[in-house]
Amino acid sequence: MSKDKLIIFDTTLRDGEQSPGASMTRDEKVRIAKALEKMRVDVIEAGFPIASVGDFEAVNAVAKVIKDSTVCGLARAKEADIDRAGEALKPAESKRIHTFLATSPIHMQHKLHMTPDQVVEQAVHAVKRARQWTDNVEFSPEDAGRSELDFLCRVIEAVIDAGATTINIPDTVGYNIPQQFGELLKNLIERVPNADKAVFSVHCHNDLGLAVANSLSAVLNGARQVECTINGLGERAGNAALEEIVMAVRTRQDIFACDTTLDTTQILPCSRLVSGITGFPVQPNKAVVGANAFAHESGIHQDGVLKSRETYEIMRAQDVGWTDNRIVLGKLSGRNAFKTRLKDLGIEIASEEELNEAFARFKDLADKKHEIYDEDLQAVVKDAFSTMEHESLKLIALKVCSETGETPVATVTLNVRGEEYTGSAPGSGPVDASFRAIDSVVGNHTQLMLYSVNNITSGTDSQGEVSVRLEKAGRIVNGQGADTDIVIASAKAYLNALNRFELPANPRAHPQLGDV
Repeated sequence: MSKDKLIIFDTTLRDGEQSPGASMTRDEKVRIAKALEKMRVDVIEAGFPIASVGDFEAVNAVAKVIKDSTVCGLARAKEADIDRAGEALKPAESKRIHTFLATSPIHMQHKLHMTPDQVVEQAVHAVKRARQWTDNVEFSPEDAGRSELDFLCRVIEAVIDAGATTINIPDTVGYNIPQQFGELLKNLIERVPNADKAVFSVHCHNDLGLAVANSLSAVLNGARQVECTINGLGERAGNAALEEIVMAVRTRQDIFACDTTLDTTQILPCSRLVSGITGFPVQPNKAVVGANAFAHESGIHQDGVLKSRETYEIMRAQDVGWTDNRIVLGKLSGRNAFKTRLKDLGIEIASEEELNEAFARFKDLADKKHEIYDEDLQAVVKDAFSTMEHESLKLIALKVCSETGETPVATVTLNVRGEEYTGSAPGSGPVDASFRAIDSVVGNHTQLMLYSVNNITSGTDSQGEVSVRLEKAGRIVNGQGADTDIVIASAKAYLNALNRFELPANPRAHPQLGDV
């Protein structure tokens, strides 16, 4: 018996970008969109076009380059929002407008100041307006998880009659639990008279750690689209993680009457790309894509896996993109071998200038490390892309003196918009001293909100990857840096974040704030 298709709707570029400090440039969004397309994601929600000029341009840029996935734009149930989304999506070969309106009593009363009749009327009008731009229209009753069932059925029936082809049921505040949420989907599909004319979808937030469980419960009860993000990225506690949804359905085909058509070998490369661009590291014990996801420390587990993988592994690491391949390039290796390996890893180099920058950084790393792994290459390219896109502050040299019983002192030389400057400062440790030395040069007045270190590969010569989060005048940015010297990696990450402050601010409207 043939299986139903489960549509994967990725909202990393829209809902995922609402994480503090996770804002992406237009070019970064395009790179992620291309990776999602390569993974064969069905629908890519590229942004909220009316939020800002930058958001409009990013959605438009994604719409121009993506050919094999549907490109979606979000719009509130307002004519201006819908028309702005339609304009942004014009170049797309396959497009969708996703419009939404709150339906819970608390939202209707306190946010919308609308009666139930007015909400139904506005929802229908929004869908009809969207149909003027595309036949592919999705409607979401915001805060459906706290909406009254009878009213929810009424709204859904009306918007399907108006032309909505996908009905998305969001757990907007992560309030639901799996059994309850699954029953909600089942009841809606059974009670809405024209439910067969639309695909039912879910969009779950992870406030109680149940986003994936709620999504899967909905799928078991008839949902055939799941809205999710790479690495579970998203505001507050995040969204349902794409990699967990896809692999749960793929692994438990004995339970699910559907499956996705994703190329799961692209999951890990896409995870690393998103992590690198947003500055949100993946925790080691994260399911599917964490560094420990397929690691077995226990002797019993190791013995079992060696004898038969299925004893303790329910998935093959290779199926989601993990590999034992090791690149054996060195200082004498040529650009062609380097470029070929990047292509094997699914890393696109858009220009000769980017290749030159990445290759130069690879050569520098080859001087420091005897063995270079694929993870090292990905960090090298991430560094190079960051440099090419926005680096008005560049590290030239860093010297740190640190010894027991003495106050560490750092001296840093920076290239600041073409001019070299040197500054020194003491600190409570070598990293603190380095940051203070940088501040003495650039006159920085930011607050360090997060500092974390992860090893990229194993071994004492491993590169360390540092993530920092800075806040300045209410604006939050993330930065990352990698090096075999953890202090230098820290300085790179700090400068990477400061360079993001140099980019023009892109103030945007939040889709869930403001009256309709």
